[in-house]
Amino acid sequence: MGFSSALQSRAAHEALIVRQDAELRLMETMKRSIQMKAKCDKEYAISLTAVAQQGLKIDRADEMQGSLISKSWRSYMDELDHQAKQFKFNAEQLEVVCDKFTHLSQDKRKARKAYQEEHAKIAARLNHLTDEVVRKKSEYQKHLEGYKALRTRFEENYIKAPSRSGRKLDDVRDKYQKACRKLHLTHNEYVLSITEAIEVEKDFRNVLLPGLLEHQQSVQESFILLWRNILQEAAQYGDLTADKYKEIQKRIDTVIGNINPTEEYGEFTEKYKTSPTTPLLFQFDETLIQDIPGKLQSSTLTVDNLTVDWLRNRLQELEGAVRDCQEKQLKMIEHVNGGSPVANGSIISNGSNTSNGIQSNKDSLCRQSKDLNALRCQEKQKQKLVDMIKCALNEVGCEELPSGCDDDLTLEQNFIENGYNNEQQISLSTNRPLYEEEWFHGVLPREEVVRLLNNDGDFLVRETIRNEESQIVLSVCWNGHKHFIVQTTGEGNFRFEGPPFASIQELIMHQYHSELPVTVKSGAILRRPVCRERWELSNDDVVLLERIGRGNFGDVYKAKLKSTKLDVAVKTCRMTLPDEQKRKFLQEGRILKQYDHPNIVKLIGICVQKQPIMIVMELVLGGSLLTYLRKNSNGLTTRQQMGMCRDAAAGMRYLESKNCIHRDLAARNCLVDLEHSVKISDFGMSREEEEYIVSDGMKQIPVKWTAPEALNFGKYTSLCDVWSYGILMWEIFSKGDTPYSGMTNSRARERIDTGYRMPTPKSTPEEMYRLMLQCWAADAESRPHFDEIYNVVDALILRLDNSH
Repeated sequence: MGFSSALQSRAAHEALIVRQDAELRLMETMKRSIQMKAKCDKEYAISLTAVAQQGLKIDRADEMQGSLISKSWRSYMDELDHQAKQFKFNAEQLEVVCDKFTHLSQDKRKARKAYQEEHAKIAARLNHLTDEVVRKKSEYQKHLEGYKALRTRFEENYIKAPSRSGRKLDDVRDKYQKACRKLHLTHNEYVLSITEAIEVEKDFRNVLLPGLLEHQQSVQESFILLWRNILQEAAQYGDLTADKYKEIQKRIDTVIGNINPTEEYGEFTEKYKTSPTTPLLFQFDETLIQDIPGKLQSSTLTVDNLTVDWLRNRLQELEGAVRDCQEKQLKMIEHVNGGSPVANGSIISNGSNTSNGIQSNKDSLCRQSKDLNALRCQEKQKQKLVDMIKCALNEVGCEELPSGCDDDLTLEQNFIENGYNNEQQISLSTNRPLYEEEWFHGVLPREEVVRLLNNDGDFLVRETIRNEESQIVLSVCWNGHKHFIVQTTGEGNFRFEGPPFASIQELIMHQYHSELPVTVKSGAILRRPVCRERWELSNDDVVLLERIGRGNFGDVYKAKLKSTKLDVAVKTCRMTLPDEQKRKFLQEGRILKQYDHPNIVKLIGICVQKQPIMIVMELVLGGSLLTYLRKNSNGLTTRQQMGMCRDAAAGMRYLESKNCIHRDLAARNCLVDLEHSVKISDFGMSREEEEYIVSDGMKQIPVKWTAPEALNFGKYTSLCDVWSYGILMWEIFSKGDTPYSGMTNSRARERIDTGYRMPTPKSTPEEMYRLMLQCWAADAESRPHFDEIYNVVDALILRLDNSH
């Protein structure tokens, strides 16, 4: 009988904690007793040594020359001395046993704490969702009462109003529509919270709690196994082999041998055995919608013009959560299959008993299985909500969504829209192409657009690809950010909800000058066009000449600017990449545009008017530093290599002063000009903050260049760049060799964690290798900052120059 099926109740959980406390007290008692025995054995060894020394003090020993009895006595005393040494050795080994008891006790306390925290964590989520269901129901009741009152008031005023218009009727209508929207949103939140609570409670009962208890049983049995091994070791060093001790030793061995980890908790489990927890019942309270005709259905999502945006946003959030769960599961499975699991919190014995290692592996696998089950439960819970929302949205199946309020409001809205269509059109005489308009931002990704629109009424126009079709989008900041697709009529004109126009420019200028909302529902009004930034260049001004490389997002070209005849380097982004990847591509440009330093590659601009998106940078004719080192390995001098190190340190010192973490510093990501000057490049992984915690996994991380704390904990600071700079120095002095040559990434990582550091490359100055080792300090705070690194390298170069 196991923990997972028998100990699910709260009382059993508390009893398990009490049992572990009792075991810790027993462990402490055993430790004190063995310490006292070790002390007694040491004192006896000292006394026995004194006896032997006294016995060897034979006066006039020469007179006993050849005496057998004297020889026997001396041998006897020598054996006594040997026996004293054996006693002392046994006492010292018992002290080692006491240390093992200490470590075992510490590990057991940690395991107890971990179990309590994990139990509290999974229970807290269920409790939180239970409270959430109650809270959502209470909100439902409140908004329902408000909705009923305002509906009655609207109907009274609507009947009384002679022309179905007037300020008072408009005010009542607006309040009623808001109450209607609040009610429908609360309805959906209540339905989703019930659905999520059902899934979480089921997983708590059937997966998470049994998994936690099964893992806890495995951990506790592991402690019992180690406990037994320690007791056996203590007994071994108390065995004196004399007949009168053999019987005692036999009895000790017998009682210790009777310890069986699998039977240790049998009586305890039987005593506190409880039935599995009773399922909690979550269901929709149908009394909430008894007085509402037709619109709201029990346990069914409502999709209309009041709720569709909220549902789409919620769907996006949930789909992101599902993907995150899937990526974490994949990473965990790859970790298990690809190498030995990291023993976080696992029990590792210092002894040589093979069974301990097997048990440790079993504990680790059990823990990983528990964590994987938890992720699968989360994915299943979120996917349930995703499917529910998708099903509701798919059932609508039309562009014109149903109104969220009663039929009278729908009719009135149509009346307003028809009146709006009769307004006079505003013409604008222009033959200029759309891409020449300052407020047209081309294919700038949506995330970049949101960054530019800061105040209500800010707007711009851009192009996007939907279902492999190009569409023009008006983006407006208005109570958040709203994006309107320009509709095309059968006659080739353009419109939103108002009159059609012959060109997009006329349509936009009409909306701007008339100050009418783009759509009645959104209320968004155009107040200030946001023009292209200075660094947004025209695609037509860039002439691509020849491909000179390939990056993560697309090809790299040598190019020429028509306007200035300047030779430049251009990074392109593949047209097929999703918007998220395009946003990451442009991130490098956004970071570089604010930097100006001779050892940082300069940004000239970005091109987003049309596909492909491009980043335009200065052309550094020497190309990649790595390629340069390998091609010129025979001609490089120590002075040139040290100068390259100083240039890189100068650039990184500048970045550190700007709180920029590069995260991918390596020779392949540096450029060198024709005068051997090095420039830092490739800022695709950079972050502008003092500390950056990776949240999207560790894929595509350059393991051999990355600091241990970043690999192990996903935590990046400028001191991680210092570690990478040490690898860069090694690359420079090895003239382009591959770091940790012959080692896989995982093998290099294991060696580094055990203290291994690469040997100095041939002909490297001793001071430069010493600086490399300082950059590779295991403790990040012990590494020098780039300001100190620059000063050290600069001083060494100055000393080298003076010596010549």
